Amino acid sequence: MNTRVESALGPAVKSARAPSRVRLFFDLFKLRIGLVIGFTAVAGIAITPGPALPGWQVLALALAVTLASAAAGAFNQYVERDLDVHMGRTRQRAFVTGRLRAGPRWLAAIVAIGAAGVLLAAIAINLPAAVYTFLGAFTYGVVYTVWLKRRTWWNIVVGGLAGSFAVLAGAAAVTPETLGPLPLAFAVVLFLWTPPHFWSLAIAFREDYEAAKVPMLPVVVGNERAARAVFAGAALLVTASLAPALLGMGWLYLAAALGGGGYLLVKTARLALAPNRRAAMVSFHASLIQLTLLLVAAIAEAVLRA
Repeated sequence: MNTRVESALGPAVKSARAPSRVRLFFDLFKLRIGLVIGFTAVAGIAITPGPALPGWQVLALALAVTLASAAAGAFNQYVERDLDVHMGRTRQRAFVTGRLRAGPRWLAAIVAIGAAGVLLAAIAINLPAAVYTFLGAFTYGVVYTVWLKRRTWWNIVVGGLAGSFAVLAGAAAVTPETLGPLPLAFAVVLFLWTPPHFWSLAIAFREDYEAAKVPMLPVVVGNERAARAVFAGAALLVTASLAPALLGMGWLYLAAALGGGGYLLVKTARLALAPNRRAAMVSFHASLIQLTLLLVAAIAEAVLRA
């Protein structure tokens, strides 16, 4: 925009740019994912038997995990800018378009944000919680993004550990000395949730991954076999999601596991029967609904007990 015109418009231009900057920040740090991961850490606190944490510690851990996850998300975009340019879903990301220029300063800022999250967990909670916070970010940022994504379809399977570490960070905040069977079972649920969730998205955008030469499962085995893997993974996930109910969770959690799990199975079965883009996106969103129900029910039960 011409400088004179911009000056004349003044506040109107600034007002118009503000939402754009917020959206840029939100997308760069993948804050949708980061907030879910922070919420998952709170669920880890909620399901772990032990002394109740003060509210400020719960918020501190949620913030710490969200910061670490945000840093991992931004690092993912920094590293994958050469892939993102080939994909319709990602070619408008800031490091691809040049709105942000990749370089040492941005890399240092991303690392600093991640370190701040880990340090906050160590100071406000304890060292084990900080270690799990670090491992979650490291798994997504380095193990998944750098080591595995370009090499093997196992990338997202191993990457699913990132969510599991958020649960364990919450559990360690309550009982740092040991991890009980309930939080471990819930961590397994988060681990099993990622493949059917992300493979559904990968089916919908298989052409993008093919163009970028990323070996996501649908690219390697085709949509039909990948859709069957999504349904099998969902069945395993739903079965595992019932285990916490056997280990002490109450009726509210059980209802969420059965309701959300049944809904997910119906949608993934339809995907297996008709592996098209629309069914894949429905399956993708069904997995989000299923996880949200589990997390909300786990936290709600803790609130009701208190």
